[in-house]
Amino acid sequence: MKLSRPASWFLLAFGVWSWFIWITFVKNLWNDASGLAFDPAGDPTAYFWVHLLLAVTSFLLGTAVGLIGLRGVRSLWRKTADGGGSGERARENSAPAGPAR
Repeated sequence: MKLSRPASWFLLAFGVWSWFIWITFVKNLWNDASGLAFDPAGDPTAYFWVHLLLAVTSFLLGTAVGLIGLRGVRSLWRKTADGGGSGERARENSAPAGPAR
């Protein structure tokens, strides 16, 4: 499957955004002083575990999506460096089709 330039950049940006948002969320969750994430004894609550699982899952999915976008962007860069991707077709067409008669 080939990704368009806008789709590749969007997926890459989504992956970077996920890293920023979910790492910030986990830091804020860890430092929560409202009593939701930790009980008075300092032990994690169900709220903490559910939100930590949500954050880790979203972080992993965002990473996977970002990697797909990165592969798409890198593929576009390679095509640009090869002169628009026509280099392979030109090489294929210049190869002899078989024995000359």
